[in-house]
Amino acid sequence: MRNTARWTAALGLTAAAVCGPLTGAAAAAPASLYAPSALVLTTGHGDSAATLAPERAVTLSCASTPSGTHPDPVRACAELRGLQGDFTALKTRDDVWCTRLYDPVTVTVQGVWQGQRVSYERTFGNSCAKDALDSSVFAF
Repeated sequence: MRNTARWTAALGLTAAAVCGPLTGAAAAAPASLYAPSALVLTTGHGDSAATLAPERAVTLSCASTPSGTHPDPVRACAELRGLQGDFTALKTRDDVWCTRLYDPVTVTVQGVWQGQRVSYERTFGNSCAKDALDSSVFAF
């Protein structure tokens, strides 16, 4: 039952991030030529999204102007544009050494990137391994 509540909350945040800017826009002309890019990113301890206890969730909108609750939306959007929205292309820094203590941390992404539906999940062995990503996308 707890997982159902978590998924409901995550999907609600996704819907709010994706559909919120669209309210009242049906009769008006589009404000920009950019395809919508609105994401909900979560992180928490657990082996997978099914067992994830989300500890933090942020929104990231990368339409014409980066915004959202992400601590650095400008940098995160720039990095994602450079990777063409491919979260699997995020690389780990070589200069970080982490212990092998297994305390899994899972990150998820749900939403829309340049008009295409995105669903991404990645599990790291511990929080040090997650923080060793050479990116600010999951630095929240």
